[in-house]
Amino acid sequence: MKKVRTRFAPSPTGYMHIGNLRTALFEYLIAKHEDGDFILRIEDTDQERLVEGAVDIIYDTMKAVGLHHDEGPDIGGDFGPYVQSERLSMYKGYADQLVELGGAHYCFCSEEEIEAQRKEAESLGISFKYDDPCKHISIEEARKRIADGEKYVVRQTIKANGETYFDDEVYGRIEVDNSTLDESVLLKSDGFPTYNFANIIDDHQMQISHVVRGNEYLSSTPKYNLIYQAYGWDIPTYVHVPPVMKDEQHKLSKRNGDASFQDLVKKGYLPEAILNYIALLGWAPESEQEIYSLEELIKVFDIKRISKSPAIFDIDKLTWMNGMYLRAMSEEKFYETVKPYIEEAIKRPVDKMAVARILQPRTDVLSGIVESLDFIDVLPEYDNAMYIHKKMKTTYEIALKALKASKEALEALNDWSSEEKLHDVLLALPAQMEMKNGQILWPVRCAITGKQFTPGGAIEIAYILGKEETLARIQIGIEKLEKEVA
Repeated sequence: MKKVRTRFAPSPTGYMHIGNLRTALFEYLIAKHEDGDFILRIEDTDQERLVEGAVDIIYDTMKAVGLHHDEGPDIGGDFGPYVQSERLSMYKGYADQLVELGGAHYCFCSEEEIEAQRKEAESLGISFKYDDPCKHISIEEARKRIADGEKYVVRQTIKANGETYFDDEVYGRIEVDNSTLDESVLLKSDGFPTYNFANIIDDHQMQISHVVRGNEYLSSTPKYNLIYQAYGWDIPTYVHVPPVMKDEQHKLSKRNGDASFQDLVKKGYLPEAILNYIALLGWAPESEQEIYSLEELIKVFDIKRISKSPAIFDIDKLTWMNGMYLRAMSEEKFYETVKPYIEEAIKRPVDKMAVARILQPRTDVLSGIVESLDFIDVLPEYDNAMYIHKKMKTTYEIALKALKASKEALEALNDWSSEEKLHDVLLALPAQMEMKNGQILWPVRCAITGKQFTPGGAIEIAYILGKEETLARIQIGIEKLEKEVA
């Protein structure tokens, strides 16, 4: 059996698009499920769209999500170079060979001639397909014109009669009438190959067995197969995947400003959670399981379970999954993960591990941490109406009573070394005062945080703030409420 070899071949044009990362993941899983090789190849022949530093972004992204390649520009391999611009010298030879085999021809047409045909097609209301007169020029004449210095491109030659088909692992057999296929440029006048040519040559040379790409390439694949057939080469297994959509009508797109992998990480999503989530975009396991490690995905991944239907990117679902990953962390790992955010949010000396403990059960996205802790350094201004809570059955009078009793009890507490000690003191009050727990704890929480929603409850936050700060804030709350009930 032929060894499974897949390749991820991104263009270095900016941040990593979610759809591109999913393609990389699927290629990786296909290879590793069969103990095959996963190759990284940089396709940089579109020189106009190259972005400085984009190659490093590709490396950093792959490393961050754990998709380690077996061959690539940075680690080498037996089939290099792995950067297309470093392979330029060979494409012309292959193009000339394809002309000899009848699969391509030299074209000397100007842009004006091509444009004239396009305008004529538009005037007739028919789809444009360039009818190249140069394909009728003999090879000998074409070579003479090239020798004389005429500019030319190499264009694919497609016989108008017959059909071309290919079998796709997702969409099944696709048959196309040859008369509908346009004869694309394979080698440009500057000597650079187009994607439609370079990827075929590179895939053949690198012995790629499976090609994964977006379903927008379904229409181009018959033309690729004609080139494979002209050379007499084995055709790879095709896996065309549905697009990732932002909604039912619009694709996710870097050009439209949709979130890249880097954007999501900046917003506080974990790389491993992102990878887990995108694995389920357009692919479904046999079980109902949703949380997968990369190793688990390798074991269960099956090409046949890739959907034909577009996948909609649901940020809420990713947020839920990210929260699951955060809560599954060990206390130590979570602390190390959130420590930079805690240090950004809090400048006064506090028990940072205690802060992390209140964050872990309540954090879904890391970027929200700083704002959620903004009350610790400085008590914010707040509206007294917050003390009135229907569910807790609190009023201004009840809240004032609760704060006074809590202040007296906490002032008497000499040992502030644990949450348990605070718990015992404050939870003794409801029974003594014939009140509900919430009628004590809600006013205290309001007074010491100035916020309705906080990570952690009154006891946890009082412990973090310390005795002096807690009592000072309760006193402010008492003074504010005394004005309300006066």
